[in-house]
Amino acid sequence: MIVTCVYVHVKPDSIGKFIEATTANHRQSVREPANLRFDLLQQADDPARFMVYEAYETVEAAAAHKETNHYFVWREIVQDMMVEPRTGIRYNILQPDTRSDW
Repeated sequence: MIVTCVYVHVKPDSIGKFIEATTANHRQSVREPANLRFDLLQQADDPARFMVYEAYETVEAAAAHKETNHYFVWREIVQDMMVEPRTGIRYNILQPDTRSDW
């Protein structure tokens, strides 16, 4: 199982639109068969900074997410909303180690 934490710094005047677009992406992403989590978090002390926590059963499932229509739509909508390019850091899940524990 794999997690990617995606860090995004959004232009202050785009925060609402970013949340709207990312919420739409979230709603579709959690329906992907191998998705375990797809959380949108806003930094408490800086509302222009976000993290998307994506957990998938396999590396292949995480890669397949980036081939979905909802991901392409999201990427197109938010590309000009960012102060800087988003960064993703991939982690291997150690615990919980079974899907039933999610």
